[in-house]
Amino acid sequence: MGPDDPVDLDPDVLRDPLEGTQEVQSAPVPAERGLVPVDPYRRYMAELRKYPPLTREEEQELARRYRETGDRDALFRLVTSNLMLVVRVALSFRRAAKNLLDLIQEGNLGLLAAIDRFDPEVGVRLPTYAAWWVRAYIVKFLLDNVRLVRVGTTNARRKLLRNLRQEKSRLEAAGFEVGPKMLAEHFGVSEEDVKDVEAALGSRDVWIDAPLAGAEDRTQGDVLPASGPTVEEEVARRELQDKVKTAIARFRVDLGERERAILDDRLLSDDPATLQAIGDRFGTTREAVRQAEARLMTRLKEFLRAEIGDLATIRVGPD
Repeated sequence: MGPDDPVDLDPDVLRDPLEGTQEVQSAPVPAERGLVPVDPYRRYMAELRKYPPLTREEEQELARRYRETGDRDALFRLVTSNLMLVVRVALSFRRAAKNLLDLIQEGNLGLLAAIDRFDPEVGVRLPTYAAWWVRAYIVKFLLDNVRLVRVGTTNARRKLLRNLRQEKSRLEAAGFEVGPKMLAEHFGVSEEDVKDVEAALGSRDVWIDAPLAGAEDRTQGDVLPASGPTVEEEVARRELQDKVKTAIARFRVDLGERERAILDDRLLSDDPATLQAIGDRFGTTREAVRQAEARLMTRLKEFLRAEIGDLATIRVGPD
């Protein structure tokens, strides 16, 4: 379905948003004074009732005016007359979010996007067209915020989150052996996207500071594997680095000027000089410098092996 496809509004969208919702009916009545707190939702709904819906003719005339001239008054009337639509759509998602006003706010952004793209000459009413955009913005908001770790970071992953389980069940019922490769081909995404979304759907958020079951003095973070090297590995790495630096300093003492230049400016440099640059400095060819570098590298490796031992973790020479 594209943004220009009409959307038929279901009965839940068309009904009064204050009817049949226990959460709303039990909300406190707004009061400027007294002990009863003001309910932002009811105050918002009271404001919306000031703006009546538009007739088809009014809607078409305002939409044409805004499309042709960018008239801000026309935009204001198109927006305010459809704010109640946003509330009705948001109510259909109210079980998925803690704050209904957050959904309404995102839906209002979808309404603005719909008005910017609405073509009054197509023959579709603005509420029917806008409902799709309102839903799309609310769904995106939920996918981005329903968990602490965001999974629906791209359009492809949001599509997977909405349809993966249903499509996987359908293919399995048809007799297919469904794996990440088949699902990736079906949705036109990578296998990594499918694996990540499947893992997210089968997991839940866990607070790192949450106590472990049966161990009040320990938290979830205490049992998480470290992502970097351990303290022992870091100490061993630093000791090896110190040994290598000391050994290279001893090796450097007996080198000639050109070999020291190759060692310092080529083998040990983060930004190695070119062979040609060193050759020009010492009045020799690039090939002669390359051969001298190869001999020096072999000697250095043999020296370090004799001084330190295993060279598996030591990189010598430019990349």
